[in-house]
Amino acid sequence: MSDTIKQNVQWFPGHMAKTRRLIKESLPLVDAVTEILDARMPISSMNPEIHELIGSKPLIVLLNKCDIADENATKQWLDYFSKQAVAVLAVDCRTGSGLNKYVPLLRNVLKDKIARNIEKGMAGRPIRIMVVGIPNTGKSSFINKMAGRNRAKVADKAGVTRQNQWFVIDNGIELLDTPGVLWPKFDDPKVGDRLAFIGSVKDEVFDNETLAVRLLEVLKSKYADRLTERYKITDFEDLEAWEVLELIGKKRGMMMRGGEVDTLRASVMLLDEYRAGKLGKITLDTVSELNG
Repeated sequence: MSDTIKQNVQWFPGHMAKTRRLIKESLPLVDAVTEILDARMPISSMNPEIHELIGSKPLIVLLNKCDIADENATKQWLDYFSKQAVAVLAVDCRTGSGLNKYVPLLRNVLKDKIARNIEKGMAGRPIRIMVVGIPNTGKSSFINKMAGRNRAKVADKAGVTRQNQWFVIDNGIELLDTPGVLWPKFDDPKVGDRLAFIGSVKDEVFDNETLAVRLLEVLKSKYADRLTERYKITDFEDLEAWEVLELIGKKRGMMMRGGEVDTLRASVMLLDEYRAGKLGKITLDTVSELNG
């Protein structure tokens, strides 16, 4: 348990290669692109290939799940994207918090395009937006809220949307949903870990116990107080992460015959609770990392 494997994660199923082609083919149909990022890790959840794929199309970034992200970190990320001249909002697509600002922002970003349409006598031409994002960042939840009906599939696992779908969300605005797509290889093992933490990489790619240990390594260094609050454990700073996992399992009564802790069960529980935000508001990507 104490030896974690720091390997590059490669996960590029055939449907993800197909998605790249669909994005390229569909770009001429849209006026702008909205990218859904996870507010807990905006850079790790940003597909580096998307910006090359969309070219000069205007981009709007939504930092989703801001309700379970560190509020101070989210403010720093909003400032960071704004300084990059990227239109950005912090939202919670599950409850709809912040989404009332999306259409006004969209119309402002595309005001020149809208004005040109009016000049050409095409005032009724719909504004079409492509929605992109890696698996499990909340694209379907966003579209469901904006469209006002539960048409897009939602699941707490990677890769449930399989084909392009159009949704009318407002008078004259249409969204094009695309399947979540990862990139061919995570050169930085830290990125692969973080995407696995939030469920963007299918759990079968990782060993759950190894993944839980890696998550605990991060939480021990950055959010030890959240572990104490959630699992009622103290004085674990000098313990290895796998020992903390055993301690958590013992606290939760996850014991096997012979007095051993069921670390697999404890690992699944820890990952589920982190993904659901039960450990508190936690952000793993920080602006200071970019500057460092």
